[in-house]
Amino acid sequence: MRGSDDPELEAEFQQRASDLRRELERSSLLLLLNEPYDNANAILMVHSGSGGLDSQDWAGMLLRMYLRYCEREGFKANVIEATNDEGEGIKNATVLVEGGYAYGFLKAERGVHRLVRISPFDSAHRRHTSFASVLVSPEFSDDVDVDIKPEDLKVDTFRASGAGGQYVNRTDSAIRITHLPTGIVVTCQNERSQHMNRQTAMHVLRSRLYEMALQERQEELSSVVGEKKETTWGSQIRSYVLHPYTLVKDHRTNYEKGNIQSVLDGDIGGFIMEYLRQRAKGNV
Repeated sequence: MRGSDDPELEAEFQQRASDLRRELERSSLLLLLNEPYDNANAILMVHSGSGGLDSQDWAGMLLRMYLRYCEREGFKANVIEATNDEGEGIKNATVLVEGGYAYGFLKAERGVHRLVRISPFDSAHRRHTSFASVLVSPEFSDDVDVDIKPEDLKVDTFRASGAGGQYVNRTDSAIRITHLPTGIVVTCQNERSQHMNRQTAMHVLRSRLYEMALQERQEELSSVVGEKKETTWGSQIRSYVLHPYTLVKDHRTNYEKGNIQSVLDGDIGGFIMEYLRQRAKGNV
């Protein structure tokens, strides 16, 4: 048996120690995930803000970040819709994330995300600020009590196109469903058949309508005690700064990290853990 100075043995030890730390961190997080629907799958939506190509590119970077995070955590991430009409990044995307406590973890990402950098689309190389919003809702089963009337739906079919097509199948069977009373629009273009796309879109719509009803009830309760928080473009939850320095900072918890490339590659577990810890204490 070789000694402790064996580089292969040392590497194996370090890897096992890292895996153990990761498992302990995840176990401690699970203790904080005791709210309704925390153990559900998640429906994550990314929307670019105003700002044209810069914001669309930023939304695309966020989508990639979340897909990398899901890969790290062992979640199954399925991009069911991604659209863009100008050739860079995405305008919006919807991802179904499947796995134990997917919603419990990803709910920490709900809000406005801000990027500061030298724009790659500005010939004068000026600094630009871009915004994108992230919405996260739990996936509800089809048997939840949601009244959806056929006459309240507008259904359109189209062909998947644009840069978002790299995430989805390019078929003639993409479906867009608009719920007229609420204005909620759900698109699905990743399945091979129109029927399957419609089924998936209706499933997402049902989940979003059910969550909307839950939020409305929560807001009514909050208004009674005078507590209601507005989400606006000026109230970003996190800033990602690439210039004149590099830093990612969560404004809710003050947790920050200097290695922004690592964060954009999906290393956001620290931000999620700190958010859940402070949420459990009632600080956020």
